[in-house]
Amino acid sequence: MNQDATTLWHGRFELGPAEALQALNDSLPFDRRMFRDDIAGSRAHVRMLTDVGLLTSEELAEVLAALDQVEAEIATDEMVWEPTDEDIHTAVERRVTELAPAGAKMHTGRSRNDQVATDVRLITRRELSDTIALVLRFQKVLLAKADEAIANDWYLPGYTHMQRAQPVMLGHHFMAHAWALARDIDRLAQALVRTDVSVLGAGALAGSSLPLDPAASAGYLGFAKVFDNSLDAVADRDFVADALFGLSMLGVHLSRIGEELILWATEEFGFVGLDDAFSTGSSMMPQKKNPDIAELARGKAGRLIGHLTGFLVSMKGLPLTYNKDMQEDKEPLFDAFDTVRLTLLALDGMVSTLVINSDVMAEAANSPYGAATDLAEWLVTKGTPFRDAHGIVGELVRRALGGEATLAELVSASEHLGPEAARILEPGAAVRRRTTWGSGGPDPVVAQRDRLTAQIESDTARLVELDSARLAAESKP
Repeated sequence: MNQDATTLWHGRFELGPAEALQALNDSLPFDRRMFRDDIAGSRAHVRMLTDVGLLTSEELAEVLAALDQVEAEIATDEMVWEPTDEDIHTAVERRVTELAPAGAKMHTGRSRNDQVATDVRLITRRELSDTIALVLRFQKVLLAKADEAIANDWYLPGYTHMQRAQPVMLGHHFMAHAWALARDIDRLAQALVRTDVSVLGAGALAGSSLPLDPAASAGYLGFAKVFDNSLDAVADRDFVADALFGLSMLGVHLSRIGEELILWATEEFGFVGLDDAFSTGSSMMPQKKNPDIAELARGKAGRLIGHLTGFLVSMKGLPLTYNKDMQEDKEPLFDAFDTVRLTLLALDGMVSTLVINSDVMAEAANSPYGAATDLAEWLVTKGTPFRDAHGIVGELVRRALGGEATLAELVSASEHLGPEAARILEPGAAVRRRTTWGSGGPDPVVAQRDRLTAQIESDTARLVELDSARLAAESKP
């Protein structure tokens, strides 16, 4: 087989690649997703080449027009792909060169090594921003459910070891998940900052003898920083690992939300009802209403964790600089973003449409045993050491569970407690005793609500600031 002159590296080889090599090597089926990023990078690169005198203004206009046409062709599925288009970079350059003779100069001073690293950074930067926006949206859904719960004074039992522990306000519970998502936003924002570095100009690994201006390329693309070391610039995929870790932790938090919704929707708990639009039925059992969204949120976390660990294993033994193993960064990264996006949108709808069975929650939370700690703390306020108080109340709980009398009766008759302490066991009394910072009682929950609102507003402003340079660059023709 004669070497096909349309490959980017045809000059070095007498014969063309074997079909098996080409099938394994080609990344176009998944990296064509980056076509807008590849074209944006090429626009910035040729503008920089014009700035330093390596392209004329006429050639620049010719290449930019061709890039615009190629972008439109790909976006409208009019692009004719060739068998030799092994990746999106090859395909774009091949088509641009067909449209404009000056397209042959487009790759001047650039390698696919710094080109693909730039593309992945561009798409990761945008996807991280979009993901943060979706997390903020879901936080607002949780906050709205918390507001509903606060307005209606709803409460439920909190759990440890999946055993009823102490009652808390339902708004407190919803906001607990929202605070976990705030940490996810912080992680994703930090990953975005580390992604926001331009590597155009690093070349294959050693830079160039041409008078390139990497800072100009970075400016055209709205990058916050420019690489410092060409070897590191080409080899660095830390930002991919950062993104995958942030997405994995987000997936874990969404899984925990899903797990609780699964439990709450069971007949055994009965805490919530599911909207028809966000649940499924059974092909065999007509009575079923299944929380498939919550189950998938739980299951997808394993997929995300797998992407992270698989990518780290692919990277761990690579010497500087570029190695083809690094092609394995895109599929897990793209799938992780897609998985998180779909999960967030589905959970958004599921949570926003939940029917709260507040009476069932309250009945479970009003068990007198949920106030056992409050009885011990009441004794502490009377001067009893906590360990002694714990023992006194524990004995009364044991006797009540043994059928001797109700806990309220035993507390009223106790020489250490009495009728005043027994009032702590009345429905709704224990949850109102939570008064400390960040706790689950009514007053602290209202104060917490204000802090969470401020956090969401701060993170929204942070995202706008992080996005400003990128959006300004994308708005330029």
